[in-house]
Amino acid sequence: MQPEYLRAPLGKLGTPVCRIGLSATYRPGRATIHKALDEGLNYFLFFGFDSQMIGVLRDSLGARREQYVLASGGYNYIWTHQNLRRALERRLRQVRTDYLDIFNFFGVTRRKYFTGRVREELQAVRESGLVRAVGISTHDREFAAELLREGTLDAVMVHYNAAQRGAEEEVFPRLPESNPVVVAFTATRWGSLLRRPRGYPRDGRVPTAGMCYRFVLGNPVVHVCMMAPSNLGQFESNLAEIRSGPLAEADMQFMREFGDAVYRADKRVR
Repeated sequence: MQPEYLRAPLGKLGTPVCRIGLSATYRPGRATIHKALDEGLNYFLFFGFDSQMIGVLRDSLGARREQYVLASGGYNYIWTHQNLRRALERRLRQVRTDYLDIFNFFGVTRRKYFTGRVREELQAVRESGLVRAVGISTHDREFAAELLREGTLDAVMVHYNAAQRGAEEEVFPRLPESNPVVVAFTATRWGSLLRRPRGYPRDGRVPTAGMCYRFVLGNPVVHVCMMAPSNLGQFESNLAEIRSGPLAEADMQFMREFGDAVYRADKRVR
């Protein structure tokens, strides 16, 4: 049984989800994916390169397909010149399903990469009947909010963590009433929230990975917070701490202060 704060309907799609999603980014391994299924996770983000997650999903879903949310996508043309419809059809073949729940255009680091060609292809995917929703992953949060408000997207993946809190002003208050799906990633800010930044007291407190995830989950606007472990041990440790419940307000404040220190030491996108 999941704690109450880990259960929610998935925005406009309505599917009940565990608010922790499992990403194939660092190839977590078959044992981790099976454990995630056993523990009640049902949001899975897979890519064409991870044969292990693809294989487990293909073999495990069966008649229970509607209980799970499968998310994937195609990539920024600047990198791979990938046709979105062909990418979608390949993902469907890989997991042997008739549809994906969310199909994303990954890697919109700047709005110029969301070209007219991409917009047309994503709209065609949306109208194909092979997906329930389309979205993007992006660094440009204001652009994401614009696309959501104009109805171009049904979902969005954005950076959100204790050091990168810009979505609290640029996305979350600007969401349309259609209740689009909001997925947060980089909860640990690529690991930088797990170590002392330059100039931080040597004996100062440092967050755990579980605290980073609980910080993100503390914002009810976020439907799903992605976890990207590289092995079973990381997954089990993170999930055990997450299940201890929401952070106390004092810990939330600590996370904000530590996040500010991390950002000051390394001013990447906020």
